[in-house]
Amino acid sequence: MSKILIADDDEAIRKLVGHYITAEGHTPVYAEDGAAAITQMEKEQVALAIVDLMMPKQDGFTVSRHIRKFYDIPIIMLTAKNQLADKEMGFSAGTDDYLTKPFEPEELIFRMRALLRRFHEASEKTVTAGKLVIDKTSYTVKSGKKEWIIPVKEFELLYTLASYPDRIFTREELIERIWGQDYDGLDRTVDVHIKRLRSRFDVTYGIEIVTVRGVGYKLEVVS
Repeated sequence: MSKILIADDDEAIRKLVGHYITAEGHTPVYAEDGAAAITQMEKEQVALAIVDLMMPKQDGFTVSRHIRKFYDIPIIMLTAKNQLADKEMGFSAGTDDYLTKPFEPEELIFRMRALLRRFHEASEKTVTAGKLVIDKTSYTVKSGKKEWIIPVKEFELLYTLASYPDRIFTREELIERIWGQDYDGLDRTVDVHIKRLRSRFDVTYGIEIVTVRGVGYKLEVVS
């Protein structure tokens, strides 16, 4: 799987977090201070960094700024502090998420999974499904010489379904991914957008958006 950096001067925390990361199928890479964290980043191909705020030699802010400058990976900052100013500094340094000690290791793993998934999806800019090439850099859909620029929500819905062919998405999942957790509109908006996509892209283009009764939708690649 992936290598995960654990930078913390508390050996007990390094071992605890490392245990859960190993159980998750990843390989922990340990650093006992900020300088060691930077050295490990240069030696290992790390997919995510868990960085303690208060470390000797280089603090978490410095390490986060270094990682953000030279690497494109997610960062979770651990801290015993729970003050807004510290969080602001952490996010300004490039931190993606923030967890205050003491914390539940399971919560750290949940956050790590979410960040890894988000960064993976962001790195996959082009998806091919059937005869369609869905390009997130330009928000265009292409098939041969044809090119479409469709409304943003329709594009994101198509991109999401095409990124995971044959996977069933519930309406709730699609709303959360595309419209956000704070969306308070109608549930039927997904159905409306699916209908529009079907009217644009049918089996002629090698795909079919299938309704899974009582569950949600999936995209199938057809011959």
